[in-house]
Amino acid sequence: MTDCDLVQSVAVATDSALSDRPTVLPRAWRSALALTIPLVVGVVSISGCSATSGHAHATTVQSTTTTTTTTPTTPTTPTTPTTPTTGATTTTTTTTTSEAAPHSLSALHGMVVTIDPGHNGGNFSDPSYIGTLIWNGRENETCDTTGTATASGYTEAQFNFNVAQDLKTDLEAEGASVVLTRTTNTGVGPCVTQRAAIGNNAHSDAAISIHADGGPADGRGFAVLEPVADGVNDAIITPSQELGADVRSSFLAQTTMPISTYDGTDGVAPRDDLAGLNLSTVPKVLIECGNMRNATDAALLVSPAWQAQAAHALSSGITTFLLSRLLSHP
Repeated sequence: MTDCDLVQSVAVATDSALSDRPTVLPRAWRSALALTIPLVVGVVSISGCSATSGHAHATTVQSTTTTTTTTPTTPTTPTTPTTPTTGATTTTTTTTTSEAAPHSLSALHGMVVTIDPGHNGGNFSDPSYIGTLIWNGRENETCDTTGTATASGYTEAQFNFNVAQDLKTDLEAEGASVVLTRTTNTGVGPCVTQRAAIGNNAHSDAAISIHADGGPADGRGFAVLEPVADGVNDAIITPSQELGADVRSSFLAQTTMPISTYDGTDGVAPRDDLAGLNLSTVPKVLIECGNMRNATDAALLVSPAWQAQAAHALSSGITTFLLSRLLSHP
């Protein structure tokens, strides 16, 4: 077996393990292999080998060029030329390989992300349900609230849901499996305790709760809320802080929303009074994407284009976190 054959076998076997029997390998291993396949194929291509799998096809075209060289012989007599004889015939075969781009799995293949669009559009219709007291890990709080709204009446629940939908699309394009805590903006709830349980039960690699704040009218900006250890969530404090740092950096760099002028410190706010963070057993943060009570922020928050921009930034931060975790915890 040549070196090329060996590398090709590795690429095919790796791809097959991922695509044909995805449950054989642990989720983190499958993600690592998903990143490895393009690298193996790249090395093969550079070295002049052809590595393909059932998802890639190579087409070989052979062209044959025949070159005839005529060489006259030396005349036998000075006055009678001989018939020229045909010299050697050289046949050159050129092989051209045209290879389709090999199949490669996306960066977040095998990873699970839970997205929690805060509140719900129907919460206004059932105050007794959302006013029910629940235990948030430290104290009682209500099952949920209606959320805030802009001065013109655009609700936070609608904003949260729109960004969640855009974020879901972005993450799925990266190969992640996405779980939503609610799939419409017309229902009631679920309670914040249930939202935490949804992420936990999905064994999420990361979870994020999307909100917009109802702060002071003269305050601007976004803040990332991170959990504080309370026993249940002790194991996820450090990774949640890492997730928060990645989300904060990407949101600041990729959107036009500034860091909050009134909430937290430098865009980060530890919180011990939120069930969604207190009861999480998977890395999780909550982001207040801006202040709906501020006219400048509100103009951005109601814009579909800006909502998509916010979702892209969140996807970038979550992806950075997940790939970093994959490298540091193979």
